[in-house]
Amino acid sequence: MKFLDQVKIYIKAGNGGDGSPSFRREKYVEFGGPDGGDGGKGGSIILKSEENLNTLIDYRYQQHHKAERGENGSGQNRAGKGGEDLILKVPLGTQVFEEDNKTLLFDFNKKGEVYVAAAGGKGGLGNTRFKSSTNRAPRKFTKGTIGEEFTIWLQLKTIADIGIIGLPNAGKSSLLAALTNANPKIANYKFTTINPNLGVASYDDKEITIADIPGLVEGAHEGIGLGIQFLKHIERCKSLLHLIDVTNLDLNESYNQVKNELKNYSAKLLEKKELIVLNKIDLIDEETANEVIDHFSKDKNCEIMTMTTLEKESVSKIKAKLLSYVS
Repeated sequence: MKFLDQVKIYIKAGNGGDGSPSFRREKYVEFGGPDGGDGGKGGSIILKSEENLNTLIDYRYQQHHKAERGENGSGQNRAGKGGEDLILKVPLGTQVFEEDNKTLLFDFNKKGEVYVAAAGGKGGLGNTRFKSSTNRAPRKFTKGTIGEEFTIWLQLKTIADIGIIGLPNAGKSSLLAALTNANPKIANYKFTTINPNLGVASYDDKEITIADIPGLVEGAHEGIGLGIQFLKHIERCKSLLHLIDVTNLDLNESYNQVKNELKNYSAKLLEKKELIVLNKIDLIDEETANEVIDHFSKDKNCEIMTMTTLEKESVSKIKAKLLSYVS
């Protein structure tokens, strides 16, 4: 399924039905009088979060959504049928913005949350409503009101327990595949991952949702590489797993490059708990590895682990450690 995390849609709630100006005209009935019923309420546009969705792609192909109109009232005091509400399902983590794409209207953080994006119009009143002791035959009735209509933006920010960050080709997709049941695209070139991938890691009786965020290059916050379009997904992650290729010539440069991009996008991202994992440790000898790790860990205030995705024991240690970062 193609990933889409931002889309603009037009929504129109149903208009209310008109009230009826009907009068009783029955044979052999001595007294007539008003018997016009009220109009039905128009259907509303309701957004509802669903846990099993992870893309907004459905709204790329259908961008106009209209709810049913309420039916008009009729004689014998019969009220018009209300229009059906139109329920639009969105992924958990979706944000709703006004047409300017800046003013936040609603943020879906929980499964099953609902938000009335456009309210249906009220039904009009039939002439029976205007009957009084001084006006026995009112001809007055009201029309239904118009349902709300807007153009809104939907933005998806992936919700995950752990976000895997790092430079392109650091092995993030391979780690996600090793930790979870996900099947991300894996290849030996940069920007293999062009969309966030989600997976669920099971350990004992617990589950952890992990997101593989596309590689961040220098200047990503300004739109370089894949740009800022996926930096926003990191905001939703509870903790970060910073994956670094241990074969890089300068680990500190690789580490600081990613951290600077996070800082330039939002300083709040630096406040998240972080686990540094040095990947591909099997590609260098033990003596060199110890020297590199000792030098790299001098000024770091977070935990540092080593691993290779080729060893199950190595992967299991990482998975067990991640539990402490989401509890």
